Parts: sequence; C-alpha cells; structure tokens
Amino acid sequence: MKSEQCRPVLFDHDGGIDDLLSLLLLVRMPNINLLGVTITPADCYADDAVISSRKLLAMTGNSHVPVSEGTIAGPNPFPPEWRAQPKMCHAMPVMLRTDETDVPVSTDPAHVFIQKQLEQSDKPVTVLMTGPASNLAQALKERPDLIEKVEKVVWMGGAVEVNGNVAMHDHNRSAEWNAYWHPQATKELLSCGVKVCMVPLDATNAFPVDRSLLHTLAEKNTPVSDLVGQFWAATTTAIPSYEFTYFLWDILSTAVLTIPEDKMTIETSLISVSVNTPNAGQTYLDAEKGSSVSWLKSTDVDYVKAMVVHYLSGEFLVQPERF
Repeated sequence: MKSEQCRPVLFDHDGGIDDLLSLLLLVRMPNINLLGVTITPADCYADDAVISSRKLLAMTGNSHVPVSEGTIAGPNPFPPEWRAQPKMCHAMPVMLRTDETDVPVSTDPAHVFIQKQLEQSDKPVTVLMTGPASNLAQALKERPDLIEKVEKVVWMGGAVEVNGNVAMHDHNRSAEWNAYWHPQATKELLSCGVKVCMVPLDATNAFPVDRSLLHTLAEKNTPVSDLVGQFWAATTTAIPSYEFTYFLWDILSTAVLTIPEDKMTIETSLISVSVNTPNAGQTYLDAEKGSSVSWLKSTDVDYVKAMVVHYLSGEFLVQPERF
C-alpha cells in the first residue's frame, strides 16, 4: 500500500497498448495512490482491456485496486483493427502466467464507479484519462456537486496549435482521436468547470516510439523493461499507412503527474470544442466563447524519456527509487 501522503488518483483508460503501459508506469511511480481503474470501450474491446488491466495490477502487487468497465459508446468508433490489436497484450507469456482473479471488478458502470470513488475520498482526487472523456463527463454531468472533489483532470486529448490525427472521409484532420470519439463528451468536460490540463498532440508529437527507445529498454534487460519493449514492439505494425508512427501519447500524460514543473511548459487558453463535421472533436482557441483550459505545450524531452525508462525497468514487485 502507498503512503497516505501520496496523491490519490483515478485512472480512466481505453485499453490500447499505450494505455496499458501507462497503468504499469502509474503503479511504479512513488507519489501515486491508485484508487481505481475505469475503462472506456474506445480504442479496445473492453473485455480484453479488463483482463490486461487486472493482470498488470496483480503482477505489480496491486490486487486491491478495483476495475470498472464503461458502458458509454462514442459516435465515432476507432477502426476495428486498432481495437483488436491490444488483445495480444494478455497473450504475452508473463501475462498468461499471471492470475488476475483476486483483482476486484466493480458491478457499477464506470461513470457511477467514478462518482462513488470521488464521494468516498477524504481529499481531492486527480483523474488521469488516457482515452475519451465520456466516463468522467457523464459522472460530473449527473453529479456536478462532485466537481469540487476533483483536484484536477490530466487528459491525453486534443490538438491546439497542430494538426489532429483523425483521417476519416468526412473529417478535415483537425481533431485528435480521443476528442473525436465522443465530441459532445469532450465539450461537456472542458466546459463543466472542472480543472483540466490537456496533454495534446502539441506535446506528444515530440515522443515517437522509435528503435532508439526500444534499444534503450532492451539494454536494461529486466523483467519490466522486457515486457514494455515487447508491448511497444507490437506497435510497429499497428498504425495504418497514413500515420506511420506510434507516440508516447498516454505515457507522457501519465508522466505529467510526477514531472517537475521546471521541466514542462504549460499554457492556459480559452478553448472550444466542435461537435459537428467536418471538424468534430477539434479543440481550438476561441477567445470569445472558449472555456479556460490548461494544456501542455512542451517538455524537456530527454529528461522525460530517461524518467520513463527508469520507472519502466526493474522487477515487477520492487518499487523503483524516486527518479
């Protein structure tokens, strides 16, 4: 169990390879007390995401952390081949050898689970989201009184001053996928009054998963770094021809919880969200009608990469020293 002085965190993810690696990173960071994991059925099939999440929690000694599955479907689904790809994660040998049955699964849908966790916490909770905004947006829409129980939301989503990564026939590529999956939920979250720090493509574009990173992990030659390298190696064929490169989208967002302030540049702007084609999900600067949102513009890339490799190396049941 983590110390009471650690930051209480709820982690909402959508089951992709980078989401699962973010869960592994999160439980290995020394300043985090993970209260629960919720899953959005977006860039995954939820059953696979539940299995992999429970296995990672079990193998890191966090079997007490409950998992909850979301039931809200976004109007703009991820491609099915992307959703199916993370199935390989729980087929890795070390994952197959891990018994996840002691990790509890809540019977509440994710948005209700979030509400109950916020109610029960005796101090404000940080919500880390590496998938679409639907679970938290619905939780706070139904219970706006719980906004004061949220310390802040760190969300991997959006694109502010750069192009998005949605390349669909009816879209102009202005939006990032998490924001596009459920544009209305994105809009509701950013405008509801909760404190949000977006980690948009503006920042994550500096963190491609390249052979240099994979080589660095391989040289660590530890159980954790080997599994991480195997997960990321599987992404080298995961992205269709228009994208080419997988990035540390969710890993950077998770790392924000422990990166020193002097290693980040965070701006606050008035931002609006489009809910209609051809730019559904676009998060754009809007000085007249936008909501005040903080967003990560840049980081010390070398520092962050070194920190991530540090925490994603070692033995599964041995907590790394603080970086």
